[in-house]
Amino acid sequence: MKKITVMGLGYIGLPTAITLAEAGFEVCGFDVNEQVVASLRGGKIHIVEPGLQEAFDKAVAGGRLHFSTEIAPSDVFYIAVPTPFYQDADGTHKADLRFVESAGRMAGTVIDRSSLVILESTVPPRTTEMLARVLSEASDIPADELHVAHCPERVIPGNMMYELKNNDRIIGARTPEAARMAKEIYDTVLEKGVCRVTDDVTAEMCKLTENTFRDVNIAYANELSVICDKMGVNVFELIRLANCHPRVNILNPGVGVGGHCIAVDPWFIYEQFPEEAKVIHASRLRNENKPRFVAEKVLSGMQKVTDTVLVLGLSYKPDVDDLRESPSIELCHLLQEKGVNVIACEPFAPAGEISGIPNLPFDEALAKADFIAITLGHSLFQQNLDRIREKPYYDCVGMTK
Repeated sequence: MKKITVMGLGYIGLPTAITLAEAGFEVCGFDVNEQVVASLRGGKIHIVEPGLQEAFDKAVAGGRLHFSTEIAPSDVFYIAVPTPFYQDADGTHKADLRFVESAGRMAGTVIDRSSLVILESTVPPRTTEMLARVLSEASDIPADELHVAHCPERVIPGNMMYELKNNDRIIGARTPEAARMAKEIYDTVLEKGVCRVTDDVTAEMCKLTENTFRDVNIAYANELSVICDKMGVNVFELIRLANCHPRVNILNPGVGVGGHCIAVDPWFIYEQFPEEAKVIHASRLRNENKPRFVAEKVLSGMQKVTDTVLVLGLSYKPDVDDLRESPSIELCHLLQEKGVNVIACEPFAPAGEISGIPNLPFDEALAKADFIAITLGHSLFQQNLDRIREKPYYDCVGMTK
C-alpha cells in the first residue's frame, strides 16, 4: 500500500489524512507548526468537527497514521496548506501563494520521478503549473517528467468525514499518468462519489466557480435584505415564498459571508480577469459591505450608546469553530469603532478574548446584554430563543422569524 504524506494539518489536511488512513494507506501528517504536531502526537485534535476525534483515535490505534515536523520521502504528497489573500497598494485582492510554494520546495527535496504530488488547496488558475516548476527546481527533475495533479477539496465543516468519502472528486491532472495515479487513490477512498478527470486549469476553475456561484447567490439575498428593510418587508418570508417556485433557490441573507472559501475564492478569479468579472466583483463588494449595514441597524436599535451589545456567534457558519474571514468579527469591530461596548458569545471558541472582543459563556453574556445582534443560528442559541427574545435584538439570519 502506498505511503502518503499530507502537508498541512488544518481544517482540510487533518481530516484528509485521517480519511486516507481509514482507507488503508500509511499516512504521515506533516506540519511546520510544532504545537500542532505535539498535540496530535498526544492524541488530541485541534479542530472541532463531528466524528473527527473518534476517526482520529481509530486511525492512530491502527498504526496507519503518524505525525512529523520533518519532511521525508513518500510515494504521494498531498499539499493542503492555506491560500489567503492580501490587498496590494491600490486595494486589489491578490492570492498569497507563499505556503503553496514553500510546501512545493520542501516536497521537491524528497520526491523522485515516481512520486505523485496532489495540490488540494484552493488556488487561482495556473497555480498547479507554478507548483510543477517549483518542484522541478527543488528536485532537478524536468517539470514534464513530474506527476502533479490538482484535486480540490469539496467539503463543508460539520459534515467533513461524510463528504470526503461521498462527494464526487475533480481530478485535474497535468499528465495522463498523474490522472491515473490520483484516481487510483480517490477510488480507494470514495464510497459513493465518483472521480471526474479533467486538466489542471479546469479543475482550478471548477472549485472557484462552485464557491463563486454561492457568493453571488448570497449577495443577491443580502441585497434583497437591504431593499426589503427599506420597504418594511420581511425578507425571510419573501425568500421562503419565492423559493416555492420550482426553479428558484435563493439562499438566506446574513451578516455577510465568511470562511476561507466563499469569502476568498471569487477574488482569485477577479484578480486575473478584472475587466470581465463584473458580476463577481459586485457580489463580493455587496457581501463585504453587509456588516456595515448590520452595524447601522444595531446602532439605530440601541436605546443609548452606553448599552452593551451582545453579538451571538463569531464563527462563519452555525455549529463550527472556524473563525476565518468572519463577518461577525467585522461587525464587532465596526461597533467598537463607534464606541459601543461589545461582548460576544461564541460557544465553539474558548472563553476569553477573540480579536479584541470579550467572548463570554452564554448565560453570563445574556445577563450583561442590553441589546443583541443575532449573527448565527448556533444550536445553543436556537435552544434558548425564548430567553434571547426577552432582550431587544436585531436578527441577521431569520432565527426569530
